[in-house]
Amino acid sequence: MKKIIILLVGICTLTAAYGQGTIKIDTAKSVIKWKGSNLFKFNQHYGTVKFLSGEISMAGPANFPSVEISNNKPKIAGGKFVVDMNSILNTDGKYNEMLVSHLKNKDFFDVEKYPVAQLNISEAKYIDGKQMDVEALLTIKGITKPVKFKMTIEQQGKIYELKSRFVIDRTRWGISYESQGLVGSLKEDIISDAIEFEVIIVFRLLC
Repeated sequence: MKKIIILLVGICTLTAAYGQGTIKIDTAKSVIKWKGSNLFKFNQHYGTVKFLSGEISMAGPANFPSVEISNNKPKIAGGKFVVDMNSILNTDGKYNEMLVSHLKNKDFFDVEKYPVAQLNISEAKYIDGKQMDVEALLTIKGITKPVKFKMTIEQQGKIYELKSRFVIDRTRWGISYESQGLVGSLKEDIISDAIEFEVIIVFRLLC
């Protein structure tokens, strides 16, 4: 038993100082919150969608020489996340089943044909020990586009929470139903092209 503990400590120390690795996220505690509205925000809807899987790429502090490091733990270098589009929920209490059914059909996310979305972090630049500038590729309906956002890091013991908020223009991913850019749409029927996301990713650092 003592040998196993010594071996684990050695692995953790080497990983923190020099190595790279991946850590799976807690899909039960991680969530994406979404919000959409009509053009003038008179009628807003919001809800959640769950992660199917996800992993965080880690790198040692030696890879982040410009960041003030308060401990010898590895830092986030990237990540790959798969979103279960069949898990879309509407939580504002209005038109729940009808709204979710519409979001899943061809007017919006065409979930039968595209059951998952993906977010791949290509670059994470630390602003300080608790905040990053993130560049990522977001794939929806088989269309991949770059997105940028800030991400904060919160820690309680070995549990970490990554939080970010960003807005996308849905038309970039081919979702143009009742778009404000469509000629002839009635004003009261126009849906804002903006979809707001709040992303919460939870994982446990083993070392």
